Amino acid sequence: MKPNPRLSARYAKAVLDLAIERGQLDAVYSDMLFLDSACRSSRDLVNLLRSPIIKADKKGKILDAITSVKVSEITASFNRLLLNKEREAYLPEIATAFIEQYKAYKGIRTVKLTTASPVGEDVKQAILDKLKAARNIQQVDLHTEVDPALIGGFVLEIGDELVDASVAFELNNIKKEFQNNDFIYKIR
Repeated sequence: MKPNPRLSARYAKAVLDLAIERGQLDAVYSDMLFLDSACRSSRDLVNLLRSPIIKADKKGKILDAITSVKVSEITASFNRLLLNKEREAYLPEIATAFIEQYKAYKGIRTVKLTTASPVGEDVKQAILDKLKAARNIQQVDLHTEVDPALIGGFVLEIGDELVDASVAFELNNIKKEFQNNDFIYKIR
C-alpha cells in the first residue's frame, strides 16, 4: 500500500469539521494523538490494518479492543466508517494529517529544539519567548532533542525553516573559509 496524502487530508478534514461542529475538537485531537502514538509504537497494529488477508470485522474487533474506553464516540464512529469503506490501512496517515490540521486551525506552530546537552526549563522558556516575540507566534508545540555532535549551541526547526546556531555549524564554516582562502597557496 502506498501513501495517499490527498485521501488522508480529506478524511482528516471531515473529522476535524465534524468535531468542530459538535464542540468536541479537543477530545478528538486527544484521540488522534492516541491513535498516532499507537500506530508509531506498534508496527504490528499498522501491519494488521494494512493486511488484505484479515477480514474487516476482525480488524474492527481488534481496533475496538484497543480504543474501547480511550476514544470519543466521534472517533469510534470514524474508525467504523474507515472499516466499512475499506480505508483502515490509511488510519496512521489520517491521524497524522488530523494532528497537523488541528495545529493549523488552532494556530499552533511546531518547533524542534536540538541541543548538545539537555537544557533546563528556563532556557527553553527563554528561547520560546524570543521566538514568539520575533515571529509573532502565539502558541508553540516544542519538541526537544539532544545531539552531542552539535558540540554546543542549538538548532531550531520552525516548520521548514532552520536556524543553526551550533558550534559544529560554525566550525564547519571556518573550515570552508580556510579551504577557499586565496591568500594560502595550495601545495600539490
